[in-house]
Amino acid sequence: MRDLPRQLSAEELAELFEGRTRLVELLAEREQPLETVGDAIAELTEAEKLEALNAHPAIGARDLSPRSAEEQGSGSDPVILTELAYLNQVYEEKFGFRFVVFVNRRSKAEILEVLRERLERSREEELETALEELVAIARDRWQRS
Repeated sequence: MRDLPRQLSAEELAELFEGRTRLVELLAEREQPLETVGDAIAELTEAEKLEALNAHPAIGARDLSPRSAEEQGSGSDPVILTELAYLNQVYEEKFGFRFVVFVNRRSKAEILEVLRERLERSREEELETALEELVAIARDRWQRS
């Protein structure tokens, strides 16, 4: 397993976080960005937090970055993909931001169950969880690269 880096460029961070957002800009200024990401998130406005979450592709989407495509895996039951698309939309309408989950090699069927459970939460709980998942994804990407 790879150690967390002392410094990363904005381009490297943008790949880990799926885009050049305010969060990425803050992290690029720091030593040990993946260890201090919680502090950087605390400095963000709600709009900037949403920007970071919405930079991620939806689970089951077709137009994915190469890294997201690898993480999400190929193919799945069309019924599961349809349900994911529908519940992703319900989630975004309810919370106002994209559903972000650390797939961690789970199937789309397993992720569908996670999505159903998370739809039952409050917006505040879900915003915190989504940001934690975003960080888990970035750290995993770094360690696997």
